[in-house]
Amino acid sequence: MFDGAAEIVIQGVTAAGEKFRPSDWAERLCGMMSVFGEDRQLSYSPYLKPVIVTGTTCVVVDCKLEALDPAAYKFLMSFARDNELTLRPGRLEPRPEPITA
Repeated sequence: MFDGAAEIVIQGVTAAGEKFRPSDWAERLCGMMSVFGEDRQLSYSPYLKPVIVTGTTCVVVDCKLEALDPAAYKFLMSFARDNELTLRPGRLEPRPEPITA
């Protein structure tokens, strides 16, 4: 979609420039792919994160998801298209892997 981008950002702004509602849409969307860890805590997928960028609620989608789970990736892109949400490229370089002890 965005050649060379490691991430795609789904912005909570419609093509008409209106704020997307409900206000917790990003958490709900990311919650669909969250899992309970061994610590019994709910964790978001490492491929999907809710963020706020300059006051706008967004979801950052790691482009690796397209190869790992094509159905989930297609669902996210369809959600953005169906709701006329703005897409933009995110980071060009992949995020560093978390350090685990």
